Amino acid sequence: MVDVITIPATLRTEFGKGYARRLRANDQIPAVIYGHGAEPLHVVLPGHEMMLASRNPNAVLEIDVDGEGHLAMIKEVQRHAVRPEILHIDLLTVRRGERVEVEVPLTVEGEVAPTAVHNLEENVLLVEADALKVPEHFVVDIEGREAGEHIHASDVVLPSGVTLVSDPELLVVHVSEPVEQDLGEEPETEDEAAEGEQAEESSEEQSEDGE
Repeated sequence: MVDVITIPATLRTEFGKGYARRLRANDQIPAVIYGHGAEPLHVVLPGHEMMLASRNPNAVLEIDVDGEGHLAMIKEVQRHAVRPEILHIDLLTVRRGERVEVEVPLTVEGEVAPTAVHNLEENVLLVEADALKVPEHFVVDIEGREAGEHIHASDVVLPSGVTLVSDPELLVVHVSEPVEQDLGEEPETEDEAAEGEQAEESSEEQSEDGE
């Protein structure tokens, strides 16, 4: 379950690209909080704290605006195309006890059979869960799986209260036999071997003549 992260914020009273650039130059990020039919709330967030919080896309944030808390989840992060810089953040209001659809990462644990290899076909599963009880990840157990076995979304064990939204038949892990790679080297023919021996003998003779 994710922790609720408290982020201090101030109301944004100015707008425009120039003002947004000045905010970012001061390690601050412009953002908007919206949802549940309320008027969008434009705020200014601390850059470093939000950079850390945005590493978990399902984090629940309590945005403290002048002493008033607003529970929200990150909806979209606009990043600079080149620099590691956040340009703007959209936050979606959530309520305690509200169920939301989120993508939760998958983590593989265990080892397949010695004669097999596995391939993770999907990195996340779409599920519905309580906004304040979203799992950080789901574990996919591949221990002892043999070549030819498949793990689908419906096979992933979900915690109580979490409902699968992805297609139950979605292929998550494919277990197969190792594929031998052809390095493209052709076996040496008899003629090529003879030419190689002649070249070596010629090289040795030249070396002896030069001594």
